[in-house]
Amino acid sequence: MLKAVILIGGPQKGTRFRPLSFEVPKPLFPVAGVPMIQHHIEACAQVPGMQEILLIGFYQPDEALTQFLEAAQQEFNLPVRYLQEFAPLGTGGGLYHFRDQILAGAPEAFFVLNADVCSDFPLSAMLEAHRRQRHPFLLLGTTANRTQSLNYGCIVENPQT
Repeated sequence: MLKAVILIGGPQKGTRFRPLSFEVPKPLFPVAGVPMIQHHIEACAQVPGMQEILLIGFYQPDEALTQFLEAAQQEFNLPVRYLQEFAPLGTGGGLYHFRDQILAGAPEAFFVLNADVCSDFPLSAMLEAHRRQRHPFLLLGTTANRTQSLNYGCIVENPQT
């Protein structure tokens, strides 16, 4: 059994998308003709054994978000639930606050994705690597320049591991 958690943030952010983000939640911004978060859900739904997708954020569940969640559940034939934070909790805070729901059913593994990061999402390959090496977690990163690493943090690659 596998699960996915997609962190969607909240309306207090999205400053780079203003004034558009005043009307449309950032995860619902169209990218390649569909809401940005649909790419994440589609990638998760393609992983064999995926049982549930949880969205965590601080957005009020308005009509657009509710309609999107209903449509996604039907399209991908998979439970997609929104867990609303009582206050903006940040990445670790949201995961910690909803840990019981994330771990319910004792998933073999779960993916954590940020809704505002677009990629090819090599989730099946990551799961295979995780199963082969049996480390507690596997992290997908990207090359960053110095400014990016100062603003957003960094990880250090060890070729032996």
